[in-house]
Amino acid sequence: MGCAAAWQAARRGLSVILLEQFQEGHTVGASHGATRNFNLGYEQDDYLGLGLEARGLWDELATEAGRPMLDLAGLISHGWVEPLRRVARSHERWGIDSAFLSPGEAGARWPGMRFRSDVLHVPAAGRVRAADALVAFREVATAAGADFRYSTPVREIAADGPAAVVVTDRDEVRSRRAIITAGAWSSSLLAPLLEPPKLVVTQEQPAHFAALDPTYEWPSFNHTPDPDEPDDAYWYSPTYGMLAP
Repeated sequence: MGCAAAWQAARRGLSVILLEQFQEGHTVGASHGATRNFNLGYEQDDYLGLGLEARGLWDELATEAGRPMLDLAGLISHGWVEPLRRVARSHERWGIDSAFLSPGEAGARWPGMRFRSDVLHVPAAGRVRAADALVAFREVATAAGADFRYSTPVREIAADGPAAVVVTDRDEVRSRRAIITAGAWSSSLLAPLLEPPKLVVTQEQPAHFAALDPTYEWPSFNHTPDPDEPDDAYWYSPTYGMLAP
């Protein structure tokens, strides 16, 4: 998020310094790794609006960087069907191409996945090349004049009249604006300035599985347990996944 903000600010002609507490390519935040889901499987208008806006911006980044940022391998959502029918109605409203396949049709198209009920397929979704995107953000932002400073922790942010003062381990940076994309560290940085929204920490359980056939092109997927289906009683939350090369 910080790299994306730096790109957007720099391309508007602003003078930009990005401060990152860890080294480039670190694995402490939420952006490391080869892929992330590009997911349009929502019924909420705000999520779909953001998703479509993001698609345009990923395409802009790909054009500027000269290489693809998205793998549109498709998204399939299955499990509890009734919420998926609401998703399909929202897609129709937003002009997003999606269609239902029967369990047999889906099983023939994506062998290795088990489908019990209708499957909603969104062709123009899939995966973001997350690691590539971080490099691309830095390249295009730097080309527009941004200054990336890694291993530079921010210790304090203060307001001094019309200016923001950002204190690091090395020096003090004064600027008209400070954009804070610190994730889990936001509360400690913002506490002296304002009362930020309460962050609720939840456990997300990742799992990685080796593909038996490495030539197979997996789509991204969502699965929501059906509360009326006894076979789903053992599992307690929605699941999503994607190919991670």
